[in-house]
Amino acid sequence: MKASLVTVIAVIGLVALSPSAFAQTKTIKACQDEWRANRAAMQAAGKTEKAYVAECRAGTTSAQPSTAPAPSTRAVTPTAAPAKRTAPVAAPVRPSAAPTGAGQYATEAEAKAHCPGDMVVWANLTSKIFHFSASKSYGKTKRGAYMCEKDAASGGIRAAKNEKRPAGA
Repeated sequence: MKASLVTVIAVIGLVALSPSAFAQTKTIKACQDEWRANRAAMQAAGKTEKAYVAECRAGTTSAQPSTAPAPSTRAVTPTAAPAKRTAPVAAPVRPSAAPTGAGQYATEAEAKAHCPGDMVVWANLTSKIFHFSASKSYGKTKRGAYMCEKDAASGGIRAAKNEKRPAGA
């Protein structure tokens, strides 16, 4: 009687402690938030948000991207569908020419370091219009630079008419 009770308890313990009992699928939103928090590193590693979310939901990825592909931890079965191949991811849009004017910076971090008391804006050097960080055009136009707002304004670059200056800035 005692031996069978011990056996039953042991089996229940093994089942309860199995990895599948601890595996909890993350929500799509949680996976998207992880990807967005590490966007620069993920894009540098060539991983799209869609691909990361799929791996995250399957439990085959961590929040930090690796530079080398991680070995697959899932067993391959004859009935498993082949992995879907995706096209290479295009690099994020970068300025076609390096910023050459005074007060123009290639990265947002450089601009923030040079204008701590001023707001950093994205200046479209072709149209002479600048965009605030909440704009969809921020950092996206082909020929542009990050600048301090005061430097942009003094250089004849104006704010986009359809944008408002962020509150508290």
